[in-house]
Amino acid sequence: MNGKRLLGLIAAVCLATLPASQCFAAQKGRPNILLIMTDQQSADAMSCRIGSRYLKTPAMDSLAAKGTTFTRAYAANPLCVPSRTAIFTGRYPHETAVQSNEPHKLDAAAFPCMGTVFKRAGYDTGYVGKWHFQFNSKDEAAHGFDYTANLKNNGGDNASPALAIEFLRKPRTQPFLLVASFVNPHNICEWARGDRLPDGAVGEPPPPDQCPPRRANHEPPKNESDIMLLMRRSFQMSRVFPVGGFDEKKWREYIWAYYRMIEMADRHIGTVLQALRDAGLERNTLVVFTSDHGDCQGAHGWNQKTVFYDESTRVPLIFCWPGVTKVGTSERLVQMGIDLLPTFCDYADIPATKSLPGLSLKATANGQTTDDPRDYIVVSNKMVQGEPIDGVKCEPEGRMLRSRRYKYSVYSLGQRRESLFDMQQDPGETINLAENPQHRATLDQHREYLTVWCQKYQDAFIRHVPKGK
Repeated sequence: MNGKRLLGLIAAVCLATLPASQCFAAQKGRPNILLIMTDQQSADAMSCRIGSRYLKTPAMDSLAAKGTTFTRAYAANPLCVPSRTAIFTGRYPHETAVQSNEPHKLDAAAFPCMGTVFKRAGYDTGYVGKWHFQFNSKDEAAHGFDYTANLKNNGGDNASPALAIEFLRKPRTQPFLLVASFVNPHNICEWARGDRLPDGAVGEPPPPDQCPPRRANHEPPKNESDIMLLMRRSFQMSRVFPVGGFDEKKWREYIWAYYRMIEMADRHIGTVLQALRDAGLERNTLVVFTSDHGDCQGAHGWNQKTVFYDESTRVPLIFCWPGVTKVGTSERLVQMGIDLLPTFCDYADIPATKSLPGLSLKATANGQTTDDPRDYIVVSNKMVQGEPIDGVKCEPEGRMLRSRRYKYSVYSLGQRRESLFDMQQDPGETINLAENPQHRATLDQHREYLTVWCQKYQDAFIRHVPKGK
């Protein structure tokens, strides 16, 4: 049998046995891609990571059981809009100039959106749920998503699964990219303020001894930098972050409520995954689960996000394509904000733009390599949400560099504005080593890492990086 005839027979079998929505992708070797996102979920806030005594996430766990979990994946910026803008453009926040949730007009020609990239490559594109990034949701020409629905920043989770399923069930002759974006557990922000929860109540907490324990790293780090001490005061003077007076009981209730919101999101995710299976799409769909940033949950006395502690910056990241992705975990350093777009392009056989700074995770997720191509990744933030201290508004900008063992952070303001944590010996970030003479060589090395990175990516923050001695 000649090659052309064999290919024709394979195509005929495909058409006879697969739903129409799968045939194009199966013939071309390009998978469907389903990106599932939550908002404000820390990396380990899943029962497959911490056990099921206080938190049960069967849908998320099912993806981890069949795929690769990246345990060192970090947001580009631990805040909604800059993180999401990075994810969908593949560019660092300092490149897009999006470092806060404030409105910013993004040049869609200079920073093509993920939807546009995939639409141009012949994919059917859809986006359902929380939007909150710097593309006008009504301008399809700018973002490239053909199907958009329920683009609410709050209060839309209950409607999103059915709308995602509507997209999945559409007859099509090309592969699809679908983003299913959920708000929860972001409603923990409203819970802390005593406000109505936009995506549904979680009930009253049980007695404290039945709630999860307060975090072991609840206290501020020893030798904490002065800028973080100031920012804690600034933020917790605001009604947005009203946790300065929380006692142990209230923090335990906070974590209990946070876990209930994750479970609500997990149920919605389970509904979407079941629909994917029911449609016969699972075997040719890459499912990726992540969150835009985490939540401190009382770590170092903080709630919400924005800061560089791991609870805020490190996010869940699971790649699941049954029969293709390797089952297990990877400790590869991932800059999730810039790595997702080139990875998706790699799976879809789309030539990635040369200007994209990210790296593909495909070979690692598929078990083809265990090497880590990076020595470090960099995260940025700008702390604009606090209140004035003594009549002075303080909005420091910072950079965090995570190497394989250490985490180094530095801010644009302060006298003692650096921190250095040994993430191997001190994963809870409880002792700042920046002023410890025994760690001076490590501190200088990480200053040099950040200087080189700023030079490479033309980040003006370089002027704030101290010089080594």
